[in-house]
Amino acid sequence: MAATTPPGQPTSIPFYRDTRVIAILVQVAFALVAIGTFWFLYSTMMDGLRRANLLPSFAFLRQPAGFPISESPIPYDPSRTYGYAFLVGILNTLRVAGVGIVLATLLGITLGIARLSNNWLLRNIATVYVEIVRNVPLLLQLFFWYAMSQAFPRVQEAISVGGLLFLHNRGVTIAWPHANADVGAWVPWLWAGLLAGVGFYIARRIQFVRRDRPGVALPWALLIAGAIALLGFVVTRLVAGQWPVTLEIPELQRFGFSGGITLTTNFAALLFGLVIYTATFIGEIVRSGIQAVNKGQREAARALGLSNAQTLRLVIFPQALRIIIPPLTSQYLNLTKNSSLAVAIGFPDLFAVAGTTLNQTGQAVPVIMMVMASYLSISLLTSLLMNWYNKRMQLVER
Repeated sequence: MAATTPPGQPTSIPFYRDTRVIAILVQVAFALVAIGTFWFLYSTMMDGLRRANLLPSFAFLRQPAGFPISESPIPYDPSRTYGYAFLVGILNTLRVAGVGIVLATLLGITLGIARLSNNWLLRNIATVYVEIVRNVPLLLQLFFWYAMSQAFPRVQEAISVGGLLFLHNRGVTIAWPHANADVGAWVPWLWAGLLAGVGFYIARRIQFVRRDRPGVALPWALLIAGAIALLGFVVTRLVAGQWPVTLEIPELQRFGFSGGITLTTNFAALLFGLVIYTATFIGEIVRSGIQAVNKGQREAARALGLSNAQTLRLVIFPQALRIIIPPLTSQYLNLTKNSSLAVAIGFPDLFAVAGTTLNQTGQAVPVIMMVMASYLSISLLTSLLMNWYNKRMQLVER
């Protein structure tokens, strides 16, 4: 008589039919295949580099670069090392990305609000701008702006905008703050304003937590810091007889402008292209975020007697930020990575400097690894800051 399993006794499942065991085995097999594939590719690459006498090494970073860089925020000459030249490329990328993010955000918010305006002309101008610019490849737009910058008149016939900005075929010259000899007397006032603003902000936040009520502390903290800095600015003027910082107006000399700051045509074309292109996507993000806020919020604000501008600034936009910030982070990352197209118009950003370094040293693997690590670090830092801000803006349920 065949043996039967007693009632209530669990049936033993063979290991080859156990889904948990099968899942573990499949993952182990996949890991082994991935490791084997990586090792095969690595071994093949190293064999090829060894035969070409180009084994990866970072020793070239200490060697003189020997090539010029047309634009650098820090002093540079060809006698500097490859590592120093690489640093110049990173700083150029950070410079165009930082300024581009700020300007693209301001223009994008303006576009998003204009797309929802009750003014027919303003709304349609914004719509046409967005639909045209975002559907034209960015590289083509960079070429267009670079060609436009080359079409500006020569320096002696520069186009003046309010006497503070001049457009010419060498770039864009702008009036710029200049620190005078007595700026050191103003620095303690700046530190005092910063400490007072931070102290006020922390104290108010603690007060709000203890009272278990919401409140706004940052605008008042900034106002206090600014008031102290302004007071120090005036006191320094009265004591020293001159302002610690003055606006340096460019003056046309025989061979060019003296004073102010000049942005090269390459930098200006890259910045204009990135800002104008990225702003269209930011504008659509802002528009969709505002439209996502319940219309009852607007009606309630109007019932309280708030104007359209007050309703947007105090009620609608703060709520829309919770929807806007996550996709906005992606656009910031895209702008930073799209700056690598600068190589097409001759701006010496990180990618362009790395390409020259690779061509001269032949160290493809180390150079590409450094470029990837640099862009990855910038992107992760941007994401970290935006995620922190997004977390602060989220609603906290009680």
